[in-house]
Amino acid sequence: MREKGDKTVRFTFDQLKDLSNYKATANVRFVDDLKTTYEKILSLRFGRRSESGLSYEMFVMFTKFKINGDTPEPYVDIQIFEDALPLLNGLDSWVRYSLQQFNELQSSYSKTMFRLLKQFRTKGYAYFSKEDFHELLDIPKSYKQPDIDKRVIKPIRQELTAIFKGLTIKKKYGKGRGKPVIGYQFSFKPEIKQADDFNKHAPTKEEQNRALAQADKQKEYEQQPTTIDEKILEAKRKVELLEQLKELEKKEKQDTKNQTPTEQKKSKSDSQLSEKDKQDLLNGLSNFGK
Repeated sequence: MREKGDKTVRFTFDQLKDLSNYKATANVRFVDDLKTTYEKILSLRFGRRSESGLSYEMFVMFTKFKINGDTPEPYVDIQIFEDALPLLNGLDSWVRYSLQQFNELQSSYSKTMFRLLKQFRTKGYAYFSKEDFHELLDIPKSYKQPDIDKRVIKPIRQELTAIFKGLTIKKKYGKGRGKPVIGYQFSFKPEIKQADDFNKHAPTKEEQNRALAQADKQKEYEQQPTTIDEKILEAKRKVELLEQLKELEKKEKQDTKNQTPTEQKKSKSDSQLSEKDKQDLLNGLSNFGK
């Protein structure tokens, strides 16, 4: 829907069933399920506020929902709130994943990390400070590091290594007595931007074990680069991050140059997104070799 320039989008029943992997065949039941789904969507509220925090607005993303099941090719029309179109058409990165794959994961920690890593699916790298890691995964405060390794890291590796190709998880250590853990670095093979992965299933146990065995051979978990080859790989990754940062800054300059003052003001929220991307890349660079 993000690529539609108008305010109304039409889906046939067959398209919706395919997108949602809907199993039932009776259209009467399908219409009932569509109505229930839309009622839930209507309860969602979106909003934005000014930088000062003194101005705020809220809206629903979708304002009209029409089902026509009396035609040879039944369809659904969905109307998008006009002011919400920039949110759908103006973002370069979207969090996308297979709901079926997500629902089939067993561990709640795996599910949360699955969603988090999908935000970085085209980058192949994510870093979380210890504080953010604990907060995002809602890890009990009573957990010590051995508990986190066993109950959090282990199921994440077990279930996600087969999904995020080449997934490696490295602890980052701080200075001082005992070298405390200060963060977690996740690396994996970046996905292509338009990957068709919406209907994928979660890996079977056999697929998980096979992926883990392959990952274990690499011996990258909790290890600093020691061989020449490992150091070369790390240096290449640094170059990749620097190139991404360079492209991001180049794009920002081009966009600003071609915009009127009014357009520059409107694109402030997008620039904030770019700043976040830059900070993620800088964090990634600063955490190499720690």
